[in-house]
Amino acid sequence: MIKNLLAHINSPKDLRKLSKTQLPQLALELRNFIIDIVATKEGHLGASLGVVELTIALHYVFDTPNDLLVWDVGHQAYGHKILTERKSVFHTNRQLKGVSGFPKISESKYDAFGTGHSSTSISATLGMALASKIKGDFNKHHIAVIGDASIASGMAFEGLNHAGVTDANLLIILNDNAMGIDPSVGALKNYFTDIKAGKKVRKNNIIEALNFNYFGPIDGHNIDEIITELERLKTIKGPKFLHIITTKGKGLEQAEQDQVTYHAPGKFNKLTGNLIVKEKKEEPPKYQDVFGETLVELARLNDKIVGITPAMPTGCSLKLMLDEIPERAFDVGIAEQHAVTLAAGMATQGLIPFCNIYSTFLQRAYDQIIHDVALQNLPVIFCIDRAGIVGEDGATHHGIFDIAYLRCIPNLVIFAPLNEVELRNIMYTAQLEIDFPLAIRYPRGRGTIIDWKQPFYKIEIGKGSCIAKGDEIAILSIGTIGNKIIEIQEYFPKNKVAHYSMRFIKPMDESLLHTIFTNFKTIVTIEDGTVIGGFGSAILEFASKNNYTNSVKNLGVPDTFIEHGSIEELCDTVHLSNQKILEFIVNLS
Repeated sequence: MIKNLLAHINSPKDLRKLSKTQLPQLALELRNFIIDIVATKEGHLGASLGVVELTIALHYVFDTPNDLLVWDVGHQAYGHKILTERKSVFHTNRQLKGVSGFPKISESKYDAFGTGHSSTSISATLGMALASKIKGDFNKHHIAVIGDASIASGMAFEGLNHAGVTDANLLIILNDNAMGIDPSVGALKNYFTDIKAGKKVRKNNIIEALNFNYFGPIDGHNIDEIITELERLKTIKGPKFLHIITTKGKGLEQAEQDQVTYHAPGKFNKLTGNLIVKEKKEEPPKYQDVFGETLVELARLNDKIVGITPAMPTGCSLKLMLDEIPERAFDVGIAEQHAVTLAAGMATQGLIPFCNIYSTFLQRAYDQIIHDVALQNLPVIFCIDRAGIVGEDGATHHGIFDIAYLRCIPNLVIFAPLNEVELRNIMYTAQLEIDFPLAIRYPRGRGTIIDWKQPFYKIEIGKGSCIAKGDEIAILSIGTIGNKIIEIQEYFPKNKVAHYSMRFIKPMDESLLHTIFTNFKTIVTIEDGTVIGGFGSAILEFASKNNYTNSVKNLGVPDTFIEHGSIEELCDTVHLSNQKILEFIVNLS
């Protein structure tokens, strides 16, 4: 028997040379390979461990890349990447210039579609299947693997609804592990749980009602059973749906027992599975925890407050309120559009909804922000987590567009705190019966103030502040990136560079801006978002409207998609590191 099968597998063609009896050994080796890499390089773990057998079976049965395979969500695809000509470089996963943590069309011919966000696979794969039909290719297979709670999203049902009235050669595989990042929620999750338990709902199958041939549920860790079923499904035309049951984190005991933590656990001991815990030291909190703890504190004082998140309660720390005040906290699943309009409905009835959505995911609910909230001027409070450059998750996850896509919306007030104390106090201010929608954007990671639990104070809407005085150049910052200016202020030419934290992107502090434009010839804006249409653009619009001719320089993220890497590396590449900012200002002075 060959001891190390994976060493000889560089592509699906190599895989298909193995006998079926060798595949369980390959599954063990592939699982260990993923564990070895992620233990030291970090990344998503549990989801890919759960689909090892399915991954092998799909590439064994289907003729990839000629047959098209889409993974949804994409953090399930580590095993897929390793088997598709990227094994030797997989150690660069999520690192600058390395392999992306998600499927990516430009990276490999085996990645049929990019899937950093969720619930896109059915629509995309149906589009591919219909294209094959139009081109007269009736033999190509089109497979969507949808898991980690993605099936519950509205877009997934839009795709199912359309696919069910076509004769497209489409296979949808539901990887049912009862988990997203947090445990799955909702009636659909309960429905599939009942099917797994053999309850009567099997006779009233919702998938069959949508004109799919439904098969399963089957054991997603029995590779022989999966291959047998896939071989059979290859012979059946039209839309098909295979329901498989898997365990997230399969093969690593700790990952199976603590599926939330081991979704993306950071570094851990690959032999014991135990997390590598850094030496504890007193440090500022993460912004998400400031949000979560402050919301619970305010909710105890104000019974009108409710919290809403689409499937990210642990990531955004709404779980604190879910645990302590569950009747007023709602995890709605992967359903950003629903989350926003749910918040709008609550606001019409006098509640104060804090709707927490990552910046990159809020994009998915843009119509609802405009039509259901802003147009009706409803006091929904959007807490926009992970704003700015977020690091290793890359282009699909950077929160660099929210300033640009929000500031054009009437009625919406946009605030970016300089630090965690300002985040805490804008939340306090927001629940004092505001009569407009408010967006609060803050980054991933830790703040700057250890003693942040200070008495609440009210923040005046639309007012900025002077951080440092000077007489030649005025730097206007928005949000936490202003802390970089504070850190390097001492290195600027003495008394020449002033720093203003503007705090509000909309409405801007026009009184303060008139003072700045009157007293400084050169204005520099800095933001951790796209420079096109962002905060700097707003300053240029102000200058134009008021006929100011000052020199205005904009620092921000350029007009390109930013890839993956550490936050520090990426900030340097877009000239937003401390050193690059300092060099820019010194060269101006």
